[in-house]
Amino acid sequence: MDELIKLGSALIPFIVAIIVVVLFLIASHKVLLGNKSLHQEAKLPRKLILLLLYIIGVIGIAIALPVSESTRNQVISLIGILLSGVIAFSSTTIVANVMAGIVLRFTKPFRTGDFIRVDGFFGRVTERGLFDTEIQTEQRDLIAFTNSFLISHPLQVVRSSGTIVSASLSLGYDLHHSRVEPLLIKAAELSELEGPFVQILELGDHAITYRISGLLTEVKSMISSRSKLYMNIMDCLHDDNIEIVSPSFMNQRKLPDDMVILPVKSGATKKAAEDGKPEDLIFDKADEAEAKERTEIELLEQLAQVELALKTAEGEAKTRKQNELAAIQEAVKQLQSAKSPSDET
Repeated sequence: MDELIKLGSALIPFIVAIIVVVLFLIASHKVLLGNKSLHQEAKLPRKLILLLLYIIGVIGIAIALPVSESTRNQVISLIGILLSGVIAFSSTTIVANVMAGIVLRFTKPFRTGDFIRVDGFFGRVTERGLFDTEIQTEQRDLIAFTNSFLISHPLQVVRSSGTIVSASLSLGYDLHHSRVEPLLIKAAELSELEGPFVQILELGDHAITYRISGLLTEVKSMISSRSKLYMNIMDCLHDDNIEIVSPSFMNQRKLPDDMVILPVKSGATKKAAEDGKPEDLIFDKADEAEAKERTEIELLEQLAQVELALKTAEGEAKTRKQNELAAIQEAVKQLQSAKSPSDET
């Protein structure tokens, strides 16, 4: 009986320590992550703090073990070895991706909705998680890159202020460049590109390689604008009776000297190409993710402004601010509930 009493009295501090640690972690979880209106960018440091608190809690329980001091030190050392082993064996995978995700959050090389190109893949960013980043390609497919992959490979980001759209083509030496350049400039202007310019890239054995470039400020229409540029180049050159054919074309087929290779123009085809924007279908998820993130940021900024104004408001003004605050909080709540499970990554 005395042994049981002694054992019970020795276990009481250990049980109390477990209860205190569990209650503390529950409270910490509610304080740090209980606010559903928090943006994903704000949740990341809070999750890291919560992870650190869990580790401290486990060490605290180990310290309260009803064992001798030498055994307690061995248990704490074992926990340290286990943590070191996890970090060492996972450094190339989980830990590396987490650290890379933190680096991307601080450096901010891109944001949701941006066009990026990495290792030959091109698309718009749809999600930025702690472990990976997802893009939507021109084929409407979704590709997930680990964050460690992104920081270890050259990353090309299309600037939201505008990007250069170019097209290259080869024309024969029988055409003087003073005749070709104005037509290419005209094609770029018809494609709504700003500041168009022409470059001669190569003087080949049988042809000259030209490149027409211009600034596109509406980067979301980059794919359709490039296609529109190609179409306008063909129209401008063909309207001026300039053939766009390979120099070897005449060597392979015998054609009359007065025969010109020009396609029959069809206004219906051009109208059909201008009616629809393929980006609306291709990057639907990227557009939705960008819109949600932008709306959430704007609502949180409004929420902070209203909360600040509510502290100094009085009377009817205070009532209006309270109603406005409740409306914004409800809008944030609806936006958070409308998110898919993958958005919470």
